[in-house]
Amino acid sequence: MISEIANGLQVPLVSYAATDPSLSAKQFPFFVRTVQSDSYQMNAMASLVDFYGWKEVIAIYVDNDYGRNGISALNDELNRRMAKAVYKLPLPVRFTQHDIVTVLNQSRLLGPRVYIVHVDPDPGLRIFATAEKLQMMSSNYVWFATDWLSATIDSFAPMNGTALSVLQGVVGLRQHIPESNQTKDFISRWRKMQQQGLVKSELNTYGLCAYDTVWTVAHSIDKFINDGNNFTFSLSVKLNDSKTTQMHLEKLKVFDGGAILLDNILNTSFSGLTGPVRFNSDRNIITSGYDVINIDKMAVHIVGFWSNTFGFSVSPPETLQGTKNRHSEIEQKLGKVAWPGGKTKAPRGWVIADDEHPLRIGVPYRASFVDFVTKLNGSHKIAGYCIDVFTEALKFVPYNVPYKFELFGDGQSNPNYGQLVQRVADDVFDAAVGDIAIVKNRTKVVDFSQPYITTGLVIVAPIHNTKSSAWVFLKPFTADMWCMTAGGFFIIAFVIWILEHRVNDAFRGPPRRQLVTMFMFSFSTLFKTNQEVTVSTLGRLVMVVWLFLLMVITSSYTANLTSILTVQQLSSPITGVESLIGNSWPIGYQVGSFAHGYLSDNLNIQRSRLVKLHSPEEYETALRLGPDNGGVAAIVDELSYVELFLSKRTDFGIIGQPFTKSGWGFAFQRDSPLAVDMSTAILKLSETGKLQEIHAKWFCKMGCPGERRGKSEPNQLHLVSFWGLYLLCGLITLVALLIFILRMVRQYARYRRRQMKLCRPSSSVQTTTRCSQVLFNFFDFIDEKEEAIKKMFMQCENNPVPETPTSTTSTAT
Repeated sequence: MISEIANGLQVPLVSYAATDPSLSAKQFPFFVRTVQSDSYQMNAMASLVDFYGWKEVIAIYVDNDYGRNGISALNDELNRRMAKAVYKLPLPVRFTQHDIVTVLNQSRLLGPRVYIVHVDPDPGLRIFATAEKLQMMSSNYVWFATDWLSATIDSFAPMNGTALSVLQGVVGLRQHIPESNQTKDFISRWRKMQQQGLVKSELNTYGLCAYDTVWTVAHSIDKFINDGNNFTFSLSVKLNDSKTTQMHLEKLKVFDGGAILLDNILNTSFSGLTGPVRFNSDRNIITSGYDVINIDKMAVHIVGFWSNTFGFSVSPPETLQGTKNRHSEIEQKLGKVAWPGGKTKAPRGWVIADDEHPLRIGVPYRASFVDFVTKLNGSHKIAGYCIDVFTEALKFVPYNVPYKFELFGDGQSNPNYGQLVQRVADDVFDAAVGDIAIVKNRTKVVDFSQPYITTGLVIVAPIHNTKSSAWVFLKPFTADMWCMTAGGFFIIAFVIWILEHRVNDAFRGPPRRQLVTMFMFSFSTLFKTNQEVTVSTLGRLVMVVWLFLLMVITSSYTANLTSILTVQQLSSPITGVESLIGNSWPIGYQVGSFAHGYLSDNLNIQRSRLVKLHSPEEYETALRLGPDNGGVAAIVDELSYVELFLSKRTDFGIIGQPFTKSGWGFAFQRDSPLAVDMSTAILKLSETGKLQEIHAKWFCKMGCPGERRGKSEPNQLHLVSFWGLYLLCGLITLVALLIFILRMVRQYARYRRRQMKLCRPSSSVQTTTRCSQVLFNFFDFIDEKEEAIKKMFMQCENNPVPETPTSTTSTAT
């Protein structure tokens, strides 16, 4: 209200104590303060919370503009650091002891144990005295206070030991006052005035700000007068329109030089008791920051400093001036803090439950697949695989978590797990433990732990073996693959015979014998039983490549045939989720599972096709009846349930792979710290092997259920998979054959030249020969053994040339 009047009268209003962050220069242009706004202080407080890693705090504040707006600024700063004042507990402006007890008892039911107190100065320190009586100043608690506490302590010091004893471990903020001779001299004069009885109170930081405020106004007025300005006032139409019977605002006049005086104030620059006095664009004084104080053993200790430029440090901000690094780039430091209870290690800052109010854990009361979780008959004990995982994981949580299980469901049928998770979100349960799948719509309302088992939706259908087939040995290769392989044997047989015929006696003899030898040699390479040995270099080269090709082919054939002989074939026409969608057969699902919603909403399968089943026995009956006799064609359920179902049944199998990816986890309320700690505990369970032991305890009593997955017939091996190898073998064989032919042509030409030159007179040589005759002569030449050709060369070189010409009958034949 005063700020509104100051605006109307255009008289600068200079405050050294109004820290409310809502008092902005835009709303109140004539408002100036020589103390920093609470938005600056709450930045320091939020940084302090973030420094120790806490994410949730309880704010206790006085219910006026100062308290509400200060906590609002605090929450904004916490949100920037991914934290929040999750609970805000107001106190009346004139709060009583009863009000304090009510608020503190209310806070004890909440999880966070980090308190931030933002009230008016209270010489009785009633909040902390009451908290001590309620045993809330123990080592589990953290207490922060804004600068109201330092102002209270400094104003009434030296306080008696009993008063400071209730503040053991409290951490607070105090406006930082740089050390200077001017400040020391002023404090010395103040002490003398106290001794003379002229003043009674001690000096706090607000008192020093008040002193600098008076000098700020004095300097501004002095400059106003020296510049030749006069103090003149005039009537205001606005004020005349605001006639009241009590305040008589119509009698007030507007200060004509208000804007000039305001400008003089904002341009003030001098060295005061609180340091350099200058104002920023928001018309707030530029301060050095805050001292971080800690009350320990009835004494106030400065454990560090905070400034908006450098963050936390153990050195005063003024000593860091000139350094280039900002607080985000340098190491943040604070001295050793003594927390409530005398501990030097920072408290955890929250409790999930206590013995009086244990954690409420919802547990599904299952009627089927009870190995996962259920209530034991004749007792109140809850047991199962999921319960064992939870209790073992709690052993790795570094604090005590009291809890009690509460059953959800009637035990006659499986409960709806979506409703169970919603109960956690609605604060009916603090957590839920069981075979709860982590799916999208559930993660929107609760937080889940790390999955402790991987699962997903799979399809179960009847299966049978098809191992007895008379022609199963032909299935590994396709028809073109068989043809190419057989053709390879014939080609290799022919090429090897050509390459070995002239030099290898095993490939000579009557035509029938050579034909048998040729093909027996080729096919015997498949079994490595051939007795004949290649002699020529080219023949050996071709055989090396051919044997390498055979090794690859036979290995692939053996592997594929083994797979065919051991695979289980489907007796159902369902081959995967696509065929399941495309047909109109009924599909079974487990009551309470998210499979129903996924099939209808995500896969758009008509709800009329979905048949709810309650137990493994109903699974078996429905599958055996089949879709034509009132049963189902397949069942869609989570992998973990299916594995347990198949562990005692061999007539059914899993078709394909899981078509969703999910896992089971424990559900907690939003932002519950226990969700993170349980995730860490589950990872430790897995690393130590304890998680696998729990699984074996429940599901491997008669041998762990292996995955019997129905698969379609393995793909046959096609020629395209081996064309590169066949091409390589064919090229090498062709090159070897061409080399042999070229060598034979060259040898035959040389033989003919020598024969014509040495064995017959040149005058009588027949110069023309029929082409067919040349080819016959060439094939006859190739058919001769290598030794016979060499002898022919030697005979032509040793026989003399006859004196009389004779007929030119060819001797090549």
